[in-house]
Amino acid sequence: MGGQIRLARKERGMTQVELAERMGVSRNTLLAIEKGHPTSEIGLVFEAAILVGVPLFVEDTASLQIHRTRIDDKLALLPKSIHVIHQTVKDDF
Repeated sequence: MGGQIRLARKERGMTQVELAERMGVSRNTLLAIEKGHPTSEIGLVFEAAILVGVPLFVEDTASLQIHRTRIDDKLALLPKSIHVIHQTVKDDF
């Protein structure tokens, strides 16, 4: 599930810091969740999944392994990090 969370986060253009702030946790905690660390709190894993749009329950368990392989392939193609360019809005008319 950690790989799914990382993929969905990257597809949405979110940085680890942005998602961690939205969850109210540290970046290191989110990093542990994305790596699938066994001591990650299940509530935080579910919260991260919901925030990035990862479904929590799958009806067809046979296709789960195929889906996991696809996620690993997609992650290999994505950039290693995402840098958000902050632009100030000129709203003085």
